Amino acid sequence: MFHRTLMAAFAVFVSALPVSAETFPDRTVQLIVPYAAGGPTDVVARLLSEAMGRDLGQSVVVENVTGAGGTLGASRVAQAKPDGYTVLLHHINMATTPTLYRRLPYDPVNGFEPIGLVTPVPMTILGRRDLPANTLAELVEWLRAKGEGANLADAGLGAASQLCGTLLQHSIGTRVTTVPVRGTAPAMQELLSGRVDVLCDQTTQTLEYIRNGSVKVFAVTTPQRLSVLPDVPTTAEGGQPGVQVMIWHGLYAPQGTPRAVVDRLSRALQFALRDPKLIQRFADMGTVPESQERATPDAHRAFWASEVQRWRPILQAAGQYAD
Repeated sequence: MFHRTLMAAFAVFVSALPVSAETFPDRTVQLIVPYAAGGPTDVVARLLSEAMGRDLGQSVVVENVTGAGGTLGASRVAQAKPDGYTVLLHHINMATTPTLYRRLPYDPVNGFEPIGLVTPVPMTILGRRDLPANTLAELVEWLRAKGEGANLADAGLGAASQLCGTLLQHSIGTRVTTVPVRGTAPAMQELLSGRVDVLCDQTTQTLEYIRNGSVKVFAVTTPQRLSVLPDVPTTAEGGQPGVQVMIWHGLYAPQGTPRAVVDRLSRALQFALRDPKLIQRFADMGTVPESQERATPDAHRAFWASEVQRWRPILQAAGQYAD
């Protein structure tokens, strides 16, 4: 009896010890993606999870927790046990959420420990295949003529596609009808079917459809043309320099996760971003890994804070908020 009591007390003592980089991880790590399977963020997550798992010596399993513009998945991680076994891959939404949402079940700024930046992904402005416009200037003219008679798909408030669509409408001074869809993979299907007119989405999602001619492409949202789409002009070349955005991605752990564990996850991220297979797959999708310096907790935190400040006045001017 005494022996069993002693062993039980020892087990409680051990479980209460802080997690260290030497013992972490000793089981599967769950990587939460707040968007639909098959979408651009999901594609990045699955490439990353495979490479990180090799360095960690444990499986990194992707789970899609969709809805509410990415806030449901973020909430899952913010409320998870801060032990490093539940992490979040999210994009620029982490900088826009503090302005877009008045009420959330978690703190969108202080509820996470940044692990490191992953990749900056360009956006492309697309139209259905039979849209009468053929250039960005013609698309702008068509949208202005149609107004709310034109429709633009996005993945919901705060999603990358919604942010890009908002910038486009703000830049051309015209409101169109937005069609929120549960993820950009389904939004792409709406565009392919012709049920929506326009979609702004990441190259990780769109290159295949651009190359096979399933959609029309009007511009990339980067300062320079992309090597994977050399014939596609930039938004500035098309007369809309205000529509420039790169969708950066980052990894996050719940607030309070021990720094030793955050650092171990960051080292696994840095390992993954040096992986030749991942580098090639990113290149195929029109993006590149972040530098080793930016794939760190401190660099990520500083950049994240600057992006919150950058987007606040833009979103306030657009006047879009969630209750």
